[in-house]
Amino acid sequence: MTDSSHENVPSRQRRRFPGISSRAYEHPADRSALVALRKLTGFDTVFKALSGLLPERSLRLLFLSDSVRVSDAQFAHLNDMLRDACYILDLEKVPPMYVKQDPQPNAMCIGLDEPIIVVTTGLVELLDEEEMRAVVGHEVGHALSGHSVYRTILLFLTNLAVKVAWIPLGNVAVMAIVTALREWFRKSELSADRAGLLVGQDITASMRGLMKIAGGNHLHEMNVDAFLAQADEYEKGGDLRDSVLKILNVLPRTHPFTTVRAAELKKWSETRDFQRIMDGHYPRRDEDKDTSVTDSFRESASHYADTVRTSKDPLMKLVGDIAGGAGDLGGKLRDKFTGAGAGTGGAKGGPQGPAGDSATGGDGTSGRREDPEEGSSGTSGPSGS
Repeated sequence: MTDSSHENVPSRQRRRFPGISSRAYEHPADRSALVALRKLTGFDTVFKALSGLLPERSLRLLFLSDSVRVSDAQFAHLNDMLRDACYILDLEKVPPMYVKQDPQPNAMCIGLDEPIIVVTTGLVELLDEEEMRAVVGHEVGHALSGHSVYRTILLFLTNLAVKVAWIPLGNVAVMAIVTALREWFRKSELSADRAGLLVGQDITASMRGLMKIAGGNHLHEMNVDAFLAQADEYEKGGDLRDSVLKILNVLPRTHPFTTVRAAELKKWSETRDFQRIMDGHYPRRDEDKDTSVTDSFRESASHYADTVRTSKDPLMKLVGDIAGGAGDLGGKLRDKFTGAGAGTGGAKGGPQGPAGDSATGGDGTSGRREDPEEGSSGTSGPSGS
């Protein structure tokens, strides 16, 4: 990469990660979900067919004709952030970025041959410079990870599912792949959040941005610790009925809930893995070809085992009990679903709604808009980064 490709980068000194591989920041669940997606019956056939049919040229022309392309002459501060993010993550070719008129805070990275980054005016107006830098880094992380291809496929298939809904069984086949893509999409967001932190290198700004995505431009009314406490309450709240409701609430979404994203990112920022990257010790792209698939599987399996073991969610705790050989499974299931105290027969409490009123999302739940980082992602396609 030549120096001329990254002129006028912001002056604040940040660590750079030459040759960094996306493996350095990818969430284990991201990798395992993508592997599972590729194993889905019919996915390869659909992917190969759509790769040749998707109107990518039309998509690029649409943004070129009806949005503002970021450059030194237009949204110059965003252009500086974009080039700075590419410089930090050593992404050799700076992807084009467009600003689209839309009051809904949102951002996305799409494209089959080459990634395109799109941010909405609602997002630009909501976030300050450091918060926006994390979002731009998030999108560049998607580009470096190669996520844009699958995100474009999901965008197309989600719209297709609506058009073929009247065909018997047609929608079932499409929605099976859409559901699997959404599961991966949600996990990929956790990876991109980490990339955003590596670019912004300011966990406070990342937290602020996520809080604004959830509650608007009212930081004086919000508190980071209280916001993270919501994630903890959401995870451990209720009984098995609430666990099932959480699953049903998240299925239509392309993004994890915002409090969950904040908690995951904060947790990662405090790990030794993050500190090693900041110290310059990380996997490099030129080593990717030598990476063992078995090791990746093992790492993902270990992550899920740790998640089950440490989770406070009632369903995950039950799974851990079962895996650990706990007896009286019938009694445990009865107690978990009824809220009865083990050994007492007394009720712990009546049924509760989904913790944190998570059905406020904009993805087919009742109305919480998705992260801009992205804005709401609804059933109309992946909206956010």
